[in-house]
Amino acid sequence: MTEWLAPPGPCSPGLKIGLLGGSFNPAHEGHLYISELALKQLGLDYVWWLVSPQNPLKPVAGMAPLRERLSYAARKFEHHLRIIVVDVETTFGTRYTIDTIRALKRRFHGVNFVWLMGSDNLKGFHHWRNWREIANRVPIAVALRPGSATAALSAPAARYLCDARTRPSRNFALAKAPALAILDGRRCAASATAIRAQAGFSEALVGAIPSW
Repeated sequence: MTEWLAPPGPCSPGLKIGLLGGSFNPAHEGHLYISELALKQLGLDYVWWLVSPQNPLKPVAGMAPLRERLSYAARKFEHHLRIIVVDVETTFGTRYTIDTIRALKRRFHGVNFVWLMGSDNLKGFHHWRNWREIANRVPIAVALRPGSATAALSAPAARYLCDARTRPSRNFALAKAPALAILDGRRCAASATAIRAQAGFSEALVGAIPSW
């Protein structure tokens, strides 16, 4: 029952919380870039990193075990006091983003959630299950990333949301969905694909697992 899920951190009615979902295979500076942009430009209180057990649109091959991805993300980035690494999809038993958002809004109905993503993910957002419902349930903020910045204008989802686009503001989390804000700053080119190609990545993940 989602009603019994303990909040992963401070979670009281009225808080503004960004949701950054993904495989985090591994977590990297690009995830931090998106989170810090959102915290600053949208006045969010926290960003939750929703580490997915298995992204339905990504292959199983090459996917590190969930525990390793969670541990690595927490060790590398949870020193940022407003970033919280969570695996609520395991608790909820959800696989698709739309189901996770439904469950989060049902459990934490007083919280103002914002869905966060990079422009690289916006390009394929129209392939996500019930993506229009996602857009109509929570405001969406897209951080521009190198090589995909034009997706903010040309992606099918961007065209669908063209009339809902608004400037980033500290009240964006309170906006009635659909709402789309484009975030830009000093762009970060880090990618999980490139990091996985580096020698020693597997060893780094294993070293991040706590002894308990």
